[in-house]
Amino acid sequence: MLPSEPIRRLLGRAPYVQTWHAMRDFTVQRGPETADELWLVEHEPVYTLGQAGRREHLIAPGATPVVATDRGGQVTYHGPGQAIVYTLIDLRRLGITVRELVFRIEQAVIQTLEPYGVGGRRVRGAPGVYVPYPAVEQRREHSRAATGPPGPFDGLAKIAALGVRIRNGCSYHGVALNVAMDLKPFSGIDPCGYAGLAAVDLATLGVNLPWTEATGRLSDRLAAHLTP
Repeated sequence: MLPSEPIRRLLGRAPYVQTWHAMRDFTVQRGPETADELWLVEHEPVYTLGQAGRREHLIAPGATPVVATDRGGQVTYHGPGQAIVYTLIDLRRLGITVRELVFRIEQAVIQTLEPYGVGGRRVRGAPGVYVPYPAVEQRREHSRAATGPPGPFDGLAKIAALGVRIRNGCSYHGVALNVAMDLKPFSGIDPCGYAGLAAVDLATLGVNLPWTEATGRLSDRLAAHLTP
């Protein structure tokens, strides 16, 4: 009998490539009776390029490793202090589409942020979760004359990135929530392929959470949305 909700595995800090290969292998080998899983992890500094990733979005990666991976999306950064949950879900058994999976992952992040007074939101056509960030608004106000009309990211910074891969009706990869990390590496890329998109973490917004608590709360919400 399958468990009522996805099995959670706390991996702690683990190498990116090793973890990617492990979740890919899990997905290839799983069968109709394999339980879904959520892997809770953080990585050492690494840039990852999705299947649509273009290297011109790597502005100044420096010595940080760059890994071309098989998830959807463009380029992002992973590093210590980021709560990552990989969603190994049988979509057919759950009865949802890829679009619905992305929506549910975003909703889990939004609900994780809400109790701390952080208003997460979506931006049409740009998967992930964004939050109001006054420093971005002030910077863009000063440059409005040069940049033209407001864009979809005006006054917003990205706090969570997501990208998934579907194989035989099952997903892997997942979502990364910025908790308390060195944000400087984000300036070395166009995050998710968007030039000038700011990144922010909970600590910068005045919310100080241990990594284990943030990751646990995020996995709680994901489990609620990804249980039949």
